[in-house]
Amino acid sequence: MNEVVKSLMNHRSYRQYLDRQVKEENLNTIIKAAQAAPSWIHGQQVSIISIKDPIRKDKLAQLCGNQNHIRQAPIFLVFCADFYRAKLCGDLEGMTLEALHQVDSLLVGATDVGLSMSYAIAAAESLGLGTVPIGGIRRNSLDVTDLLELPKYVIPISGLCLGYGAEEPAQKPRLPQAAVLHDEKYNPQQEELLQEYNRSFFQFERNQTGNETSTLTWSKRVANFYKNPYYLGVEKMLQKQGFNCEDISKQK
Repeated sequence: MNEVVKSLMNHRSYRQYLDRQVKEENLNTIIKAAQAAPSWIHGQQVSIISIKDPIRKDKLAQLCGNQNHIRQAPIFLVFCADFYRAKLCGDLEGMTLEALHQVDSLLVGATDVGLSMSYAIAAAESLGLGTVPIGGIRRNSLDVTDLLELPKYVIPISGLCLGYGAEEPAQKPRLPQAAVLHDEKYNPQQEELLQEYNRSFFQFERNQTGNETSTLTWSKRVANFYKNPYYLGVEKMLQKQGFNCEDISKQK
């Protein structure tokens, strides 16, 4: 197994950080790696906002659900889907960009952010740094857009804590590959695989928490997250940022 694959397969999430600054050259390397990720039409629909100021990190920690690791991490990166530059391209070329109003644009932006963040995480870990993605950046997304002064057509997708881990967290078990890799067509018969995974996840949680009475399984955890809408107000944020998500095909 080569070193790149070893590093990728050793990934884990860090939620405790040392009071140790990240060198600017390392941050630049991580951002360059993030920029090297593929993007749809080479549109590079991603912007990354680096937050180092303790006051601003504290405010973002509150907006993300009072996540203290955002305060601890020396750098907090906010990955945004960015179509503001596409709008500028339209202005330069004298064109209106109708495609920005389609739902597909949101899929493009989220995909490009995911690819870019994955490259950033891989680069950071290769430099001995720890990370944890923060989906909570969408918890109060309207306030986040105001705090970061995001222009129209830019939306926050995920945050990323970046720093030196204060401890080595255990690596969570993954789903059986048979549940993820499908041959030729999708296999919906996954109940037994999920039950198998529930057992390993259940034991992992007990070992980590030391709580012998815990009944948390992976399926219960996921079902609890999706039982009700999780982050409210995202639709209003999208509208404010210029994404009406219209079905243009019905207008013709």
